[in-house]
Amino acid sequence: MGGEETNPVPLIWTQPPPPPRRRALDREKIVAAAIRVAGEAGLDGLTMKAVAAHLGPYSPMALYRHVLSKEGLFDLMLDAATAEIPLPGDPGEDWRADLRTLALETRRMTARHPWFAVLVHARPPAGPHMMRRLEFMLTVLVQRGATVGDAMTYAALIDRHVFGSALQESEEARLERRYGLDDEARLYAAIATLHELAAADGRLPRLTSWLAHPAGPTPEERFAIGLDFILDGIAGRLL
Repeated sequence: MGGEETNPVPLIWTQPPPPPRRRALDREKIVAAAIRVAGEAGLDGLTMKAVAAHLGPYSPMALYRHVLSKEGLFDLMLDAATAEIPLPGDPGEDWRADLRTLALETRRMTARHPWFAVLVHARPPAGPHMMRRLEFMLTVLVQRGATVGDAMTYAALIDRHVFGSALQESEEARLERRYGLDDEARLYAAIATLHELAAADGRLPRLTSWLAHPAGPTPEERFAIGLDFILDGIAGRLL
């Protein structure tokens, strides 16, 4: 006897939106409401019931008619947020500037939508705006001599840096709020405690020295440093 066949929910992009009814509810309005709910309550608060309540006198089932499933809603949200990223019609003369600008604009988008960096790792990049963004990156790299396969690898490395950094910073901010470290006095008190532990160990002179006078680049500066490392590596392979 064989196991039961599974029937995965089809991707939202393969299903046309239902025809409009007299009541003005459509995918665009549902997605906009879901993005607002996620921005206000986080992903934990993003339920179909909460989105329906945000829209007015609708039931969650009314939303499923338009988005098929919660995963379908996630895909629509990801693509709508990606649409906010400015995308040139054609690559410019400076391939590094093209990719650097796109990475920085994507980072700005994830700062506006912290939920994006969580969801993007779990959903296929099948939305039209997500695919156009990737196509632009591939075009930039292929025009500089990369094969399509190598271009996919380089684009993935850039996006891992963009989305990985956004996810890490979002989680750090969440933990800082949870433990009150977004207050400067509490943050320095926590660092002082770590300094005492490192000093007591006796085998951590460099870490002890840094914890005594913690300093370094801002998150934005660290992001730029990492991005430049990746672009330098790509440049070396394009020669």
